[in-house]
Parts: sequence; C-alpha cells; structure tokens
Amino acid sequence: MEGASKGKRYQITAPPIDPTKKADEEAVEREKLETHPDQVSTSSSIHPVLNEHGQQGHGEEEDMMAGIKGDIRAIKEVFAMDEVPREALYLGMAGVIPYLATSLTTVYLAWDINHADLTGHGFLLSGQTAEAALRIVEPLQVGYGAVIISFLGAIHWGLEWAKYGGVSRYKRYAYGVLAPAVAWPTMLLPVDMALISQFLAFTLSYFADSKAVVRGWAPPWYSTYRFVLTVFVGSSIVISLIGRGQIVDKLNRMPNPADRIQKLKNIQLEEMEAEERYKRDRIAEEDDESEESGEEEAEGEEEGGEEED
Repeated sequence: MEGASKGKRYQITAPPIDPTKKADEEAVEREKLETHPDQVSTSSSIHPVLNEHGQQGHGEEEDMMAGIKGDIRAIKEVFAMDEVPREALYLGMAGVIPYLATSLTTVYLAWDINHADLTGHGFLLSGQTAEAALRIVEPLQVGYGAVIISFLGAIHWGLEWAKYGGVSRYKRYAYGVLAPAVAWPTMLLPVDMALISQFLAFTLSYFADSKAVVRGWAPPWYSTYRFVLTVFVGSSIVISLIGRGQIVDKLNRMPNPADRIQKLKNIQLEEMEAEERYKRDRIAEEDDESEESGEEEAEGEEEGGEEED
C-alpha cells in the first residue's frame, strides 16, 4: 500500500513541458498544487541513508543468515569427521573418556570438599575422604596425559617406518623424541603446573601434526582428527583446573615428586654425614686404644726393669 502511494506521489500526470515555450511556463505557474493527505506516512518523507532501496536491506539480511548457516554447516562437517577411519575415530574418542572422567571427578570432589568445609560434613564423602580420593585422581590424570602425549609422538615413527609421504629421516623422528621428552618431566611438577604444561604440550603437538599434514607426512584427515581430540582434552584440563581453583586454600599441601626427590637427597646427605661421623669416631677410638696399649707396654717395661734391679 505504501509502495503504491510512493508510486503515485512520483508519477507525472501532466503532459511533458517544453521549457522553450513561455506560455507553458506561465500555465505551470498558475496551476494550484493539490494536497493528498492519504498518501503521507511516517516514512514517505524519509530518505534512506544506508539503503537507497527498501528491498536491499532485506537481501543483506538473507545473505548474513546464509553466511551463518554456512559456518554452522562447516562446524558440523568438522566434528562429523566423515573422512576419518571409523576404527581410529572410535578408539580415539574412547581414549578421551579417562581424561574426561578424571576431570569430572576432580570437580565433584572439589565440590564435596567445599560442602564439608561449609557444613561440617560432605555430601557423599567426608572432607578427608574426598581429599584423599583427590590425591589419587590427580596423579592418574597427569600420568595418563604423559602417556597420551608420548603416544602422539610415536605415531610419527610409525608413519616414517611406513614411508608415508616419503622418507624424512631425523626430521620426523624428532617429533616422536620430543613428545615424551616434554611429557614425562611434567610428572615432577605440582599438579596445577603439570596440567598447564600438558595443555600447552597438547596444543603445540596439534600444530606440529597440522604442519606434518601440510608437508604430506600424515593423511589429510589427521589434522581434523587431532583438532577434535585436542578440543576434548583441553576442555578436560580446563575443567580440572577450575575445580582445583575452588579448593586451593582448603587442601593440605601434599609432597609432590619434586619434594620427594629433595627429601631423598636430604636423607642421602644425612646418611653420608652419619657415615662420616662413624668413621671419625672409629678412627678416634682406634687412636685411643693404640695410646692405651702403648702406655701399658711402657708401664710393663718399667716394672720389668725394676724387678731386674
């Protein structure tokens, strides 16, 4: 209706005017303008700033929705992983389950410890039991992460032996060597630092695997496969860190592997000092015994001389 009114407003009803004829100009001057209130609306006198035509904005909206739908379709295709072999997909997703289980367990135990701290008793477990269980879950998650990172490096050894993408020799072997070299020292760190270090290791490993795909050292689907698994593992680590962050001031500090190593060094140092003291005491006793025996011999010789006299 409004479009029709606009069409009527801009429609030329009078015959064309020849500007060279003075009589026509005078006729136009004498013509009285007519009003049409029914053709006036709130938007009839507004000039569009962004769009010259009313239908253009609607087209842009449709294009934007098409772009969003395309992005959603691309995300679905990535997580569908249609090109990934089913065996690798199922076993890889199964390998994520222990990581996710330990993360969710950490969150629950942290909540139970907080509940016990606020109310005086836990929900399912007592505060001490929940803390003891957490001490078991923590090294399990860190140790499992070290195993998985090492496994990701070993895959490149298998691809090199299979001569996938040619033979690269030490360059591809370096992937398999660096992975465990980075993973296993994290077990000597405090739990929070170990989880953060393994998060970085998983991320860097993903970028290295993506670069291997670009070089032709791994199948084309491997980068997508690694991306999805890294998302799940990284999310699990973040969940564990969030859970631990809620109880960091309520946990009794337990010795970590570094503390145990330092304690072992201290014990060895104490044993060495004790052994050194024992040797010194032993030498001192032998010296005293030799002096006493010497004095007795001297006294015996003096007594023997007196009897001869």
